[in-house]
Amino acid sequence: MRSLKLAVFALFLATSGSTGLEDAAFWDRVATQELHSALRVSVNERRARNVVLFVGDGMGPNTITAARIYKGQLAGEGRDAERGLLAFERFPHVALLKTYNTDKQVSDSASTATALFSGVKSNYKTVGLDANVKLGDCESSLNKSYRADSILKWAQDAGKLTGFVTNTRLTHATPAALYAHSAHRSWECEAKMPRSAAKCKDIARQMVEDEPGKSINVILGGGRQCLVSNVTITAKDPIDTWACRRGDRLDLIRMWEEEKRAKGVSHSVVSKNKELTEVDFEKTDFLLGVFTNGFLQYEHERDAEISPSLAEMTVAAIKTLNKGPNGFILVVESGMIDQAHHRGTARKALDETVALEKAVEEALKLVDLNETLVIVTADHTHTLSIAGYPVRGTSIMGIAYKSKSDALNYTTLSYATGTEIKFYPFNATHVTRPDPSTEDVESFEYKQHSAISTDEGVHGGGEVTAYAIGPWSHLFQSVHEQNYVAHVVGFASKIGNYEVATNGAATMELVTMSAVLICLLFN
Repeated sequence: MRSLKLAVFALFLATSGSTGLEDAAFWDRVATQELHSALRVSVNERRARNVVLFVGDGMGPNTITAARIYKGQLAGEGRDAERGLLAFERFPHVALLKTYNTDKQVSDSASTATALFSGVKSNYKTVGLDANVKLGDCESSLNKSYRADSILKWAQDAGKLTGFVTNTRLTHATPAALYAHSAHRSWECEAKMPRSAAKCKDIARQMVEDEPGKSINVILGGGRQCLVSNVTITAKDPIDTWACRRGDRLDLIRMWEEEKRAKGVSHSVVSKNKELTEVDFEKTDFLLGVFTNGFLQYEHERDAEISPSLAEMTVAAIKTLNKGPNGFILVVESGMIDQAHHRGTARKALDETVALEKAVEEALKLVDLNETLVIVTADHTHTLSIAGYPVRGTSIMGIAYKSKSDALNYTTLSYATGTEIKFYPFNATHVTRPDPSTEDVESFEYKQHSAISTDEGVHGGGEVTAYAIGPWSHLFQSVHEQNYVAHVVGFASKIGNYEVATNGAATMELVTMSAVLICLLFN
């Protein structure tokens, strides 16, 4: 019966002519094509040898919609841009994730990353810990029973290779949740730790000195100033004033290299894009790349001599990890989406989302989807809005409409919170908006108007989308708690609590399903 349905649909598509109009017949054909694709989706219940988890930091649904249109308009698709799809939007399985944490309706990146990577929701701005640890409570964070191991630890225990890639600092909130346990996400180095936290180790040292950080095979990103004391500062590589700057005379990069040399394992340390391209990935078991003092540059302004793109780092990571006999788990974070939104620069955020899509496309070329689970999701949303009634084909960065209230234009994209309202002039009775039609709204530096003035654009609290393809990707099928993602990774690849050693595959599946039921009953 199923094959008959496919044959009927194929015949319909082949015999349906196009008038060039988006009339009823046109939309019938579009829907039929989608039905045809849906009917061809099959379920893969093989064990996932590999997992690649992409996290677009701050990449909420509106960001994805706007980025899809932005990409199409850059390609000259005109009215067809709205109908396009980003590569990961073609994945067959989609779900929504609830992003609140244990003490906030709207979360930060540390607690959402802990949920995504460790399967445990936690308190605001805490890293790799459960809800027993309050923000800044060093003493409680030392209690091992309050610590949440990540999917990288689960993978290492199962004999898999592991890695992570980010275009933020390696010690920033999202990647830190993969290897660290910290009562405050700002404790990236010792310089920002209070005296009350003297017993606790900073996040950078945990990455280099402790498990699972010291056993991670690939680490690529920025944040040299948190790893090395007295770093060199140049115009092209400035200090990130938002982050701590190491001052205890330690050089954690050198320490990482010395530890690998002492163990006699093949390793490479790189600090420039050119050095990364020269690595012999087949002969490298451990790869550390730290390219900048702070964050890597936005893609549109990236100096290719210094910083690799997110796609280039992803390719390097997979080539290094792909030779492991037991497979690998790789996490890729596009953190500059979030940074652009915080600063109210929507075009940068959309451009970074397209750069993430490129990394996904490159990864798909290197993995076998029969044995590799690929997930693309976000940690939280931002307050980006797509509003007004712009004519189809209007630039997504452009003017949407004219307000009937103040007779001034407004852009299609705006924010609920941000900094631009500070520049609105006041007259005797009310605030007067500037007319965006007099501004360069297409500029990467243009800041969309916001409704409420804050020190920066703050996070949104809505659901984020998870897109999945590969083994057990069909487990993404509904509205889930965000911590569900780590459990899907564990279940699909049989690691962590889902690792079961049996002689029969059927027995393993039965025992694993029992573990799932137990978790549901007691959590």
